[in-house]
Amino acid sequence: MSLLVVGLSHRSAPVSVLERASLAAEAQVKLLQDTLAAEPATEAAVLATCNRIELYADVDKFHAGVAELSTLLAQHSGVGLDELTPYLYVHYEDRAVHHLFSVACGLDSMVVGEGQILGQIKDALARGQELHTAGRLLNDLFQQALRVGKRAHSETGIDRAGQSLVTFGLEQLADGTEVTEWAAGKRALVIGAGSMSSLAAATLARAGVEEIVVANRTRARADRLVEILGQAGVPAARAVEMAEVPDELTRADVVVSCTGATGLVLTAAAVAEALGAAYDSAAQAPEAPAARAADDMDQHAAWVENGSAAAQDRAVRPVPPSPAAGPVRLYLLDLAMPRDIDGAAHRVAGVRLVDIESLAEASADAPMAADVDQVRTMVAEEVAAFGAAQRAAHITPTVVALRTMAADVVAGEIARLDGRLPDLDEKQRAEIMQTVRRVVDKLLHAPTVRVKQLASEPGGAGYADALRELFDLDPQTVAAVSRADLNDPNRGRS
Repeated sequence: MSLLVVGLSHRSAPVSVLERASLAAEAQVKLLQDTLAAEPATEAAVLATCNRIELYADVDKFHAGVAELSTLLAQHSGVGLDELTPYLYVHYEDRAVHHLFSVACGLDSMVVGEGQILGQIKDALARGQELHTAGRLLNDLFQQALRVGKRAHSETGIDRAGQSLVTFGLEQLADGTEVTEWAAGKRALVIGAGSMSSLAAATLARAGVEEIVVANRTRARADRLVEILGQAGVPAARAVEMAEVPDELTRADVVVSCTGATGLVLTAAAVAEALGAAYDSAAQAPEAPAARAADDMDQHAAWVENGSAAAQDRAVRPVPPSPAAGPVRLYLLDLAMPRDIDGAAHRVAGVRLVDIESLAEASADAPMAADVDQVRTMVAEEVAAFGAAQRAAHITPTVVALRTMAADVVAGEIARLDGRLPDLDEKQRAEIMQTVRRVVDKLLHAPTVRVKQLASEPGGAGYADALRELFDLDPQTVAAVSRADLNDPNRGRS
């Protein structure tokens, strides 16, 4: 196994870099195809979410693989390699397995324990299978990651250690008030109809909002989400065209946006206009990265300055209120990456904005529960078991080829015996054949069992090569066994 992962996430890169590096579905397909065309990689898979972009590959050379995967990520993300490199992390072999298993369990999520990542890993695997870029290693890896993630959620209380990003975001908007109390009587506008937006709509419905309006680029998907909400007992839900969002914005109390748009869905000026609030249009002018960073620092400083003693006493530090003066008239929750809502909207009077970046700040001090430690132990055990299984699987084709060769030798010798002793009856011939086979099986039993045990241990990959050399096995025969195993329709089923 030569598993390599190169990527960046909310833990390694600022949101501004993650936004620019985000990959649309078409870009992910092209990245996979180009990765497979690159010399060091024989398999590839992309895990792209709102807060991480990771490229997994089976490579034959570590240093060449790191260089190639880093270059490909830069090319397809549109962020220069020199700029991207400081934010990239690299994991290899067992460390790469450990990383993906941790991700699957929600240990590496912005909000610890969130379960949506399992669906995203499943999508990444399905894409690799559809494009035939995921082979034996990545199929086994991602399928096992899904099993480990499900096990963590079913056998531990990891769900209690963190919350879904939607729930967490709404709690930050409520700012210490119970979400059900905060949501009562409010009108909600949900922009987008994907998995995250659907989760947001369902969560708002459970929280008790008075009305939910769904807007989506494809009206049919918005209609479908409204239908699902209706089936769940939410009567006051309706769908609108994206062109109607400005009008709906004037009636909304809370807006949740999570689309796949590459540009802003709501500008600060549009938010101000909906509220009839004064807003300096000069603030809408494109900012240089340095100016934008300075503005973000000013916003964070204001949050720290305005933080209350009660807030500091809570286990998870809430997102402090926007510096804009006056009571909050419009709550904005931006769960998209790249962002849907202009970060400058926090300067509009009466607006409270929570986005991915502020959620990361708020969750930074979340306490680690005993459940998290339990999952970490589980991940370590699963990584060791996966490594042993992969190493054992590596030796299996060689062992099968050895036994096939032995069977051919037995068959050849029996045929030669038939030529020398043509008068043997069937019973005698069968007895001789069975005796010879027993001798061969007994001679091969201990070495093959022992070599499988040795191969499953760290550093045991060389035993397959030694076996091939000692018995002069045809590499093509071993490869044929490997292909047959990979093409087995029952392989990987759980």
